[in-house]
Amino acid sequence: MSTTRFSRALVFALAVALSLSAGCGKGGQGGHAAGGNAAIGTEAPEFALPDLDGKVVKSSDLKGKVVILDFWATWCGPCRMEVPHFVALQSKYRDQGLAIVGLSLDKEGASVVKPFVEEFNVNYMMLLANDETARSYGGITGIPTTFVLDKEGKVVKRFLGFTDPAVFEETIKPLLTAS
Repeated sequence: MSTTRFSRALVFALAVALSLSAGCGKGGQGGHAAGGNAAIGTEAPEFALPDLDGKVVKSSDLKGKVVILDFWATWCGPCRMEVPHFVALQSKYRDQGLAIVGLSLDKEGASVVKPFVEEFNVNYMMLLANDETARSYGGITGIPTTFVLDKEGKVVKRFLGFTDPAVFEETIKPLLTAS
């Protein structure tokens, strides 16, 4: 391989790695200003958001469950890569009290999220988030941004960018068995 081709391949590989580790920036998709608080150990901010059929779901409806709350969008590559892992985790741990909730930041709303959910057989709750929700969680500066909440609704962990499913599993297992 020539030095030029090798250099180009290396630059491309580094760019892909950075995008996967950092997540998708909000840049041209409408940024979210910092604000709110979702610090580790604090009560997660409340929300009341529509699902894909327009039914409003409140965060208080999730009390008593361990929650993976994922801010994402259909156009975000790392977000899309996490979806099959969340589907598998939901299948494996639903009966033990896990609730995965996707908080879509797609500006087009249900018109783009619903076909995505159907195509990828998403088996977890999908809600349509907004700028106010993003601000209340401390400002979402890149996606995916994912929070893990305990059964009392307190923030246990926050992840920015693509996260290995084993990390989520290690985080939720002790929370599911805690009383």
